[in-house]
Amino acid sequence: MTHLQKLLACCLPAEAVKSIHEQMYVHPSLQQAASGTVTRAELAQALNMALFHGLVQRVPAGQDYIASDVVAQKRQVVFDHGALRTVRWPSGALPAGEAAFTRVLRPLGFELQGTYPLPRLKMTGRAYCHRDFPEEIAQFFVSELHPEQFSAPFQSAVTRVLSTSRDPLGPQDVADLEQLTRDGTLPLAQALRLLPQLLQCFDRQHGVFAMDDYELLLAESAEMAWIATEGNAFNHATDRVADVDAVAERQRALGRPIKDKVEVSASGRVRQTAFRAATVQREFITAQGRVTRDVPGSFYEFITRAELTPMAANDPVQTPRLDLAFDAGNATGIFGMTAARA
Repeated sequence: MTHLQKLLACCLPAEAVKSIHEQMYVHPSLQQAASGTVTRAELAQALNMALFHGLVQRVPAGQDYIASDVVAQKRQVVFDHGALRTVRWPSGALPAGEAAFTRVLRPLGFELQGTYPLPRLKMTGRAYCHRDFPEEIAQFFVSELHPEQFSAPFQSAVTRVLSTSRDPLGPQDVADLEQLTRDGTLPLAQALRLLPQLLQCFDRQHGVFAMDDYELLLAESAEMAWIATEGNAFNHATDRVADVDAVAERQRALGRPIKDKVEVSASGRVRQTAFRAATVQREFITAQGRVTRDVPGSFYEFITRAELTPMAANDPVQTPRLDLAFDAGNATGIFGMTAARA
């Protein structure tokens, strides 16, 4: 067995481990036979694969696509990036904003690749790229919402919703991450214990809250309303495809809930589209007791990245490189996939 297989087996059923290996491309260097010491890249890849699997289970359109466009066509997903949303605000026992994730991402080998202001959404996006395998290990796009830019009632509602947040990482997890930062590796037994704890970070950490607060948040920010119901779960996972326009046309012809347009970056090198978010049921507190309501969940995205052209003949990197950057305009358009629909 490889380290990846052993790591995934500690947090996914055997059939899921088998299917995710069949469905997703993994660089050969990350599929070495188990030796007892796990690298940060192997642990990062295992985390990404488990998160991708969880996302697909929550998105029916993504499941249909995997079945008909991946498995049936005998190809593999190239996992480009996963996205999550955070709030730069006091959050109970959880570190505020992206700090809850940088403490995980940096030990795993991810480093800040770019910052993307999203003023229309009153958010800031940051992309974290793996330093060892930048094109092969999926990036993380972490967005922070800034409640101080909203109304006082909105801020109060954010405080009430997030106040019950717990921290899924304990002292041993923090110590393991510090060791990983120092050494770049962990003994297999520690990595097997740590991975399920890391997965818990990508979930909702706060409890059930008032429907009135949800309505208040939704009136000013669909993004904060989404965070209120879904927490820090993967907002979307993205499949890197050769021709996103062709993929979109096929999905539209199949009657799947694909976005009306493809977003194109200012450079023209990055093109993105997505399925509309799945609908999920969440519980709220009202004066009459607890009730459930349909709200937007997560979604599946597609991206095409063109190669960068070397800036000059003396560019030290002459081999083809993908444009791994993001685009604030694209991101703003894609965020609309989770807007609540009547």
